[in-house]
Amino acid sequence: MSSIEQQNNKRIAKNTMLLYFRMLLTMVVGLYTSRVILRNLGVENFGIYNAVGGVVSMFAVVSGSLTTAVSRFLTFELGKGDLKKLKEVFCSSVTIQLLLSAVVVVLAESVGVWFLNHKMTIPADRMFAANWVFQLSLLTFCIGLISVPYNAAIVAHERMAAFAYVGLIDVFGKLAIAIGIASSPVDKLIFYAILMCFMSLLMRFIYGWFCKRNFEECSFHFVFRKNMLKKMFSFAGWNFIGASSAVLRDHGGNVIINMFCGPAVNAARGIAMQVNNSVSQFVNNFMTALNPQITKSYANGNNRYMMSLVFQGARLSFYMLMFLSFPIIFNTEYILSIWLKNVPEHTTFFVQLVLVFVMSESISSPLITAMLATGKIRDYQIVVGGLQMLNLPVSYLVLRNGCPPESVLIVAIVISQICLIARLIMLRKMIDLDVAGYVKHVYLNVWVVAIVACILPIMLKMNCWFDTPFVKFIALCCISTASSILSILFVGCNREDRMLIYSKINAMKQKVLKK
Repeated sequence: MSSIEQQNNKRIAKNTMLLYFRMLLTMVVGLYTSRVILRNLGVENFGIYNAVGGVVSMFAVVSGSLTTAVSRFLTFELGKGDLKKLKEVFCSSVTIQLLLSAVVVVLAESVGVWFLNHKMTIPADRMFAANWVFQLSLLTFCIGLISVPYNAAIVAHERMAAFAYVGLIDVFGKLAIAIGIASSPVDKLIFYAILMCFMSLLMRFIYGWFCKRNFEECSFHFVFRKNMLKKMFSFAGWNFIGASSAVLRDHGGNVIINMFCGPAVNAARGIAMQVNNSVSQFVNNFMTALNPQITKSYANGNNRYMMSLVFQGARLSFYMLMFLSFPIIFNTEYILSIWLKNVPEHTTFFVQLVLVFVMSESISSPLITAMLATGKIRDYQIVVGGLQMLNLPVSYLVLRNGCPPESVLIVAIVISQICLIARLIMLRKMIDLDVAGYVKHVYLNVWVVAIVACILPIMLKMNCWFDTPFVKFIALCCISTASSILSILFVGCNREDRMLIYSKINAMKQKVLKK
């Protein structure tokens, strides 16, 4: 490994640790915040907020593709080291996001308002509040849209300390909002939406100030470069398929559940997504630190290093999620009863399934980053994006035929595996991916590790060896954690991996002893 690659690996590790610092506080405070929000808003209002916010988020189908384009082009130009081109990309991206915000507002105020008032299942006495939430959620969404180029610049420059520290303002601000709902001078649901919009605006100004202060290219002036806009829109146009399929799967599924099951089940799914967001932050932080290196390696023509990052990133992403998810999966009911007190129906199975789904998706994240780095995404998005779009019609059919609401997530898990097969086939041509190597060293590896790690926790859960729920909870947490570690170490890692891990542990011991 060259000295440059060693420096890049150290930067990835440092950025990951900074993001983990933010994530740990965010997870603890965020989970408590969810409990306070559910208590102060009530199950019905919480469900309405998630359902109505889902309608607004569906308009991300328009913006998601351009958001990915902005991140890819900024990181690619940083890898090339062309400052002039970098400034052009940034200014063009801000111009695009401003125009896009106007398009989203027009669509939301026409199609969105009609759908909210005529198709969604919301109690008549809450329609006024629901419309307020819709308008405020739309404003919050547009603020976030305009912030995308600034956030993408921070990631491209790998300045993760900004996310680590500024993110703390966001999480503690949301905790203050959750507590403040109890003393709301107006309708609690409307008051909550107002405060969340204000928080989004505050974060937009903080990130904007940081970027202008630290990055030379982040000084906006109106730019209309036909060639640049054409490239970005071409990239975004094909990426639109993939972006729309993910949004329709997540937020479209939420709307379909509302149509068939009502806001109470939306509350259950909303809680499951809170758990999912907290756990998946571990992998998101890791991938946020890893993604720029994958893109820059491709831009520099270092395919060997890029492939090693893709393989290692996929395995480590799955391992981290498994390590965190298993104690929750085997103790879901008990954890929810302690966390929420009043647990909405269907929440337990929703939480378990959403964790399985995010593990299924985790091994694809580095593959997607490598695909986007090429810029040649048309065929990939047509195939994989088209498969992902099946989530919405299939979910509609299963609910219409009387299946339980959890079936929406089962559909998503099955289609996720089908999409992975399609990705491997497509990337074999796009980046000369070693498919057989990926299947052997990543796919089979992680699922064998997961199956082995499940054996002891399942045996313990099926036998009533403990008198009290708390003791059983502690025992299951310890067994599932230990089982995961041992399975990763002795089933997932080869001899060289284990020797590297042992050497790192010994080095840490030596540092501690010297102190």
